[in-house]
Amino acid sequence: MTTAALSQPSKSLWQDSLARLKKNKSAMYSLYFIVFVCIVALFAKYIAPYSYETQNMDAILEGPSAKYWLGTDSLGRDQLSRLIFGARMSMAVAVFTAILSLVIGSIYGAVSGWFGGVTDRVMMRVVDILYSIPTLVLLILMKVIFDSLDIFENPELKALTSILVALSLAGWVTLARVVRGQVLQAKQMLYVEAARSLGAKPIWILARHVIPNIMGPVIILLTLQVPSNILFESFLSFLGLGLQPPFSSWGVLANEGWSLMKSYPHLIISPSVAMALTLFAFSYFGDGLRDAFDPKMRGRV
Repeated sequence: MTTAALSQPSKSLWQDSLARLKKNKSAMYSLYFIVFVCIVALFAKYIAPYSYETQNMDAILEGPSAKYWLGTDSLGRDQLSRLIFGARMSMAVAVFTAILSLVIGSIYGAVSGWFGGVTDRVMMRVVDILYSIPTLVLLILMKVIFDSLDIFENPELKALTSILVALSLAGWVTLARVVRGQVLQAKQMLYVEAARSLGAKPIWILARHVIPNIMGPVIILLTLQVPSNILFESFLSFLGLGLQPPFSSWGVLANEGWSLMKSYPHLIISPSVAMALTLFAFSYFGDGLRDAFDPKMRGRV
């Protein structure tokens, strides 16, 4: 080992992983695109050329033009503006449900893996039962059950809440299994034994030491969960089981454009392209994170 190598300061796992991530061009470009979509969704009110409700009855079902870059829909609304406002709803639903799934799955998996024994076996059998049900079937089942409850009088708010709850409850299962596996490994680490020898309580060790040290793989899985939620939300909206007008998501736009696809293809092309680019961006970024946090790549910057 050379003197120069010895003089270099050691890097932490996060610093080393971040350095490798920055060298992954496809992951970084995907991250830039994701940030761009988030900014557009966040400031949709100021970026969209027209408001969501603006109608021009003299420009119904027009193709792309200088005035309407992506054409208009059956009510004379600007398709570009609807696409921008749809990004807000699609991204909000996907990110919110992914975070909620992360919270539920992390707590459930951490408790199961940490306490073990009968607690672990019972909790994992519940996860196995839910995991054996196809995700789409589970989503539809949960949504139908939630829709049958008379909680909200407003049908639009009820539809939005039901899709949020359904995606969150269906998405935590995989996260719980991953967190449990990570906790089982972390329990054997020396820093856990050191905390125990110092008299730290189990809940404190779990919350203060174990969970922060296993967040790398969990964050990677979370980045892959977001595009899955976008796809499921869009598919449910496309089937008429998800968000409904006045809410506008990319799935809602695709559903509206499907019936007019032969005569007015611009109505389905724009939300489909936006959805596909966003899904690819999240997938490439998730792959880049996975490679960056791979222990086998440690030190290869």
